[in-house]
Amino acid sequence: MSHNEAKEHTPGRLNELFADPYQAFENDTDERQLHIRIMLHMLLARPMTRGQMTLRVIHGWENGGFEPEDLQHVDYPLTGVADFKRAVQDFVHASKHNTPLPADKTAILAAPLTDAIADAEAEGQHLPNDIRETPARWQAFEGGLALYTLFKMYHRLVYGEDDTYRCAQCITPLGMREIHEFHLEEGEFALLVPPAPYAMDEPSLLVLHESQLDPIEQLLEESLPLFDNF
Repeated sequence: MSHNEAKEHTPGRLNELFADPYQAFENDTDERQLHIRIMLHMLLARPMTRGQMTLRVIHGWENGGFEPEDLQHVDYPLTGVADFKRAVQDFVHASKHNTPLPADKTAILAAPLTDAIADAEAEGQHLPNDIRETPARWQAFEGGLALYTLFKMYHRLVYGEDDTYRCAQCITPLGMREIHEFHLEEGEFALLVPPAPYAMDEPSLLVLHESQLDPIEQLLEESLPLFDNF
């Protein structure tokens, strides 16, 4: 296992903007709303207008469940608030008509986990039979630390988190990404963005649970137009 796969609580691109990003979004912080809007402009709106942002809506885990194969998702190209609204309407339609929620066929955790375990075993590594059901032990094989880091992000986005903000670095299918995770009164979401040297050229990802579609839609409607004239 390589610890270069993922690192928790690392400095990221918000350190270029705020003296202490971990305090910038706390409810009692001065200029908190300004911090939120600047963050959204830099990490979401700018890559969005360049056509480099994808919205990922996750669902499937409930009642404390966390089995990798049960985590579903659907991805949408995100070039503006109108694209976000289309995603909202897809989920509203499914709920209204009692049909399955939108989902892509690819398994964002289960398939990579199966591949990583198979690779480790092919190299002669002996893994416990219950390795799939014990995420904390995924760090025992190559690629497992990154999968565990992403698992924890998805788990917090589904079930909530006390920390308002955290930043990690993690190898993803897109390459190395900074994970900026937010658990705000206004909504909960994560932004997976390239490190600063690659920010203008590589794609980013906005991840949220389907329950957060309405609050994040409202947050984007209120926040993104503020910088249009600047």
